[in-house]
Amino acid sequence: MSARGARSTPGPWSRLKPVNVDLLEVIGLPSKGDNRLLDYKTQERYYTKIVERYMAFCSDAGKADELLRRLGQLSISTENGKTQQPPPSSTPGMRPSNIDSSLDAAGQKDLAIIMMAMRKLREGIVASSRVDNFSIQAYIFCIRLSILVKNMESYQPAILHLLKRMHAILPLSKAELQEFVGYLVLDLACRQNDLAEAYVVRQKYRLHDAKVDAILQALAHDNYFMFWKIRRSVDGHKAKLMEFAEEGITKQALKCLGRSYLSIDLPALEEYTNSTWYSLTKVHGVGWQLEGTKVVIRKPKTR
Repeated sequence: MSARGARSTPGPWSRLKPVNVDLLEVIGLPSKGDNRLLDYKTQERYYTKIVERYMAFCSDAGKADELLRRLGQLSISTENGKTQQPPPSSTPGMRPSNIDSSLDAAGQKDLAIIMMAMRKLREGIVASSRVDNFSIQAYIFCIRLSILVKNMESYQPAILHLLKRMHAILPLSKAELQEFVGYLVLDLACRQNDLAEAYVVRQKYRLHDAKVDAILQALAHDNYFMFWKIRRSVDGHKAKLMEFAEEGITKQALKCLGRSYLSIDLPALEEYTNSTWYSLTKVHGVGWQLEGTKVVIRKPKTR
């Protein structure tokens, strides 16, 4: 006779599927009390998982243009898992009609998880006071990716920590120093609109970058023609930082054209503003009249 309580587990319970645990999500923030990322080996394994997830994200995007589009459209405003879509692109040829604004939900989630995981890793590296080749490599990866998604909450403090703390203990190579000082200078000039501080940082670190110098000059003189010319020639990271200044440059170009011309050819207007006619009317609220290929800015006063 069988004893009470010796009955086997009901069938349905034994058929439950095991829960899939995502290492990037299961580990918490060190600032919230999770100390697992204070261990060096755990940091290295965690970083490997971040890179693997990012490579899978890139592989899923396929072509380089599609990857850049996804990164550009999925601009992360915070690091708490919430995403904010940027305004419609004003770049010629990128009208809403040929942009798939509804990103793949899985891709959105993956990038948000990656960004949050990088924050956890940075906190672990800082809390453990780690400064070595691995920590610098991890910071460089975080900064570059954060710039591509225009997440200033991630890349700006990370650049400062890299230059002020890490570089002082374990100097960066000359190429790395020039690269990240250039990013800091562009962030100050384009996003924070602080040209004076940008020139101070440029002088402090003895930055020698012709493209960055030209961007500063264009911003200082409101030279929209030079700004767009450089914008088309710089690498993807510098271009992303320049995007913060695009709205102001476009407005300045429209003001100058509005004061100087009665009419202008549409191709010239789109070149000087780096915007399509659709974007100028729908996003920037331009009220000028389009007559064929000519834009009438204002009509001469009749005497």
